[in-house]
Amino acid sequence: MSRSFIGGLAVGVLAVSGFGLAGFFAFAGPLNPPSGPVASTYKTLSEVEPRIAINATNTPGDNDASPSLFKITQPGSYYLTGNITGVAGKHGIEVAVAHVTIDLNGYSLLGVPGSLNGIGVTLAGSSLTVCNGNVSFWGGDAIYGGSGFNQSVENVRAWLNTGGGIRLAANSMVRGCIANNNGGVGIELSTDGIVNACVARSNGAGGFSASAGGTFENCSARENTGNGFSSGVNSAVKGCTSLGNSAHGFSCSITSILSACSAYANGGAGFSIAGESSVVDCASTDNVGDGISISSQCLARGNTCTNNGNNGNAAGIHATGNDNRIEGNLCTSADRGIDVDGTGNIIMRNTCTANTINWTIVGGNTFLIVVANKTVSNFSGDAGGGGYGSTDPNANFTY
Repeated sequence: MSRSFIGGLAVGVLAVSGFGLAGFFAFAGPLNPPSGPVASTYKTLSEVEPRIAINATNTPGDNDASPSLFKITQPGSYYLTGNITGVAGKHGIEVAVAHVTIDLNGYSLLGVPGSLNGIGVTLAGSSLTVCNGNVSFWGGDAIYGGSGFNQSVENVRAWLNTGGGIRLAANSMVRGCIANNNGGVGIELSTDGIVNACVARSNGAGGFSASAGGTFENCSARENTGNGFSSGVNSAVKGCTSLGNSAHGFSCSITSILSACSAYANGGAGFSIAGESSVVDCASTDNVGDGISISSQCLARGNTCTNNGNNGNAAGIHATGNDNRIEGNLCTSADRGIDVDGTGNIIMRNTCTANTINWTIVGGNTFLIVVANKTVSNFSGDAGGGGYGSTDPNANFTY
């Protein structure tokens, strides 16, 4: 009985083991390979790197009306495999087709005397993306977008070009770029362009420029010949700085909005703003001209204007036209604190001190100006000090 049980158990174990072995062999697949040649499993370079190298074989240049060292004639993604040195009388890379991306791949396009644009678009309506490298020493612009649209440039350094730095067409964007020591404007866009987190320094015709609908954000313009920032109608400028430019720090056309910007030691006004615009929470210091100059139907609120004019003929805030709202600003140490030439303006909650003339306001405006009483002795404790001289919440104060 015992032996039978054991024998039965052994048979059962063997059966299970056999089942397991059968299952193993069933999942292992066939032992013999299929008939015929063995197919390769490697991937081609175009599959691993689905881009096209810019070279004499893939993108040969020509000597037509727009001569170029290299010419892109097919849509696609292109890249550099090393530095490229230009040739006199030619563009570096001509883009003669739409839907092109050029990755400089960390390399440089280096022009020579008499060369043309570093990268130039010659087909109207062409879209283009350029990124990741340097474009320098060209006889024209570093990057020229022509009459295309929907263009973008990112992480590019454009410097020491005879023309401009980065000059793009409509509906374009520039981000994370540096444009230094170019003969023209550092970064220039046509209508509805956006510039973000860029630097323009020591350029020969201004730092940044955009046509109607332009937007600048978190950019810096320093020591450019001309304006630090210039923009057309319906523009927006936020979080930008303009220092030591030979003309205005910011020059903006009508219906513009500027906020949280700083203008320091510019040769003209810190902010020169046309009508129907807003300048809010900005700082303007040590500019040769007015700290903030506004035209008509503008809002100037919460700004700090200090030491503008340099003993010349300038104001902290200067309203040259009518129907402006000038509210909650601090103006100190200028030739004139707040100067209002037009009528229908409302001037409220501002403070002026230490200006040669604190207030110059023509008739026909709405304002209340009082002199705040000063504390006549040292103070320490919980109560005391001088009175303001008025309980009107809209009063302006000289102190």
